[in-house]
Amino acid sequence: MPSAARALTRHRCSPRTHASLPARAVLPAALCLCAAWGAVAGAAPGAFAASAQWSIAPAGGGRPSFYAEGPPGTVLQDTVSVTNPGRAPVVVRLSGTGLRTVFAEKAENGIRVPARTRAEVPFTVTVPAGTAPGDRSGAVVARDTRGRTATVPVRLRVGGPALAALTVEHLAVHADRITYELVNRGTTVLVPRLAVRADGVLGRVLDRAPRTLPVHLRPGARVQLTEPWPDRPALDAVDVRLTVKAPGGAHDTATTSARFVPWPTVAGTSGALLVGTVAVLAVRRRPSRTAAGGPMTEGPPGAAVAEAPHPRGELTEGAVK
Repeated sequence: MPSAARALTRHRCSPRTHASLPARAVLPAALCLCAAWGAVAGAAPGAFAASAQWSIAPAGGGRPSFYAEGPPGTVLQDTVSVTNPGRAPVVVRLSGTGLRTVFAEKAENGIRVPARTRAEVPFTVTVPAGTAPGDRSGAVVARDTRGRTATVPVRLRVGGPALAALTVEHLAVHADRITYELVNRGTTVLVPRLAVRADGVLGRVLDRAPRTLPVHLRPGARVQLTEPWPDRPALDAVDVRLTVKAPGGAHDTATTSARFVPWPTVAGTSGALLVGTVAVLAVRRRPSRTAAGGPMTEGPPGAAVAEAPHPRGELTEGAVK
């Protein structure tokens, strides 16, 4: 008996009703090749034109798409049917898009579906840990060796409590900008609002009202953002404060300090001081004369110079002798 006939006999089964992706973690390894409907089996030879094409659908019939729901971390299972009503076998490769999908029997490499036969292929959809509650979508995609494709939508509803939380990290002030990072610490997608304030020695130097940032921060995501500050003070000591809020009660604040010094001006002032210092030293290094008019020996700058003895005697206590 040919191998295809043996497989058809061994796995012959009747259509059955499938529940919507029951939460089972075990993936069956069996690939069921079932005979097509009685009308297909009993059709007269030549009833199918050469243009008859294969199709895919959720197993059991009556469902336009796959639907599942479960909390993060679970593995959900269903079965897709590949029906070949033609007179020649077809090889179809299965894959998933949008969701973590795994098929039995390595269907990604291709399964051979004999003529007038339906192949039922189990697959699983994994809900990643940390996925935010809400609806997700994907698709089961089938492609044959000629490039023809067919798809079935997959609808996934992720359960669990909704938690909005975020943090502001790595705040830093640069020459003309402020950089920081936002991290979504909750289970919902966040659209944050930002307010910026900076106070200097003489008062407030930056005050930007809250505005919505052009980001949609998914749970667990981290994004680095930049806040331009082209008109910052040239000389000041400032305290910068960032406040971020998002719907659902998420909020956080970060602060940092910065000192602005006009280094070109400082360098010019330092140069003037240096020139003045050199001039003073030059004056001190000029030759000096004694009271008698004779020159004195030069010494190193700042060194003590001995005075010449007074030619008319010494001063003592009492009268001059």
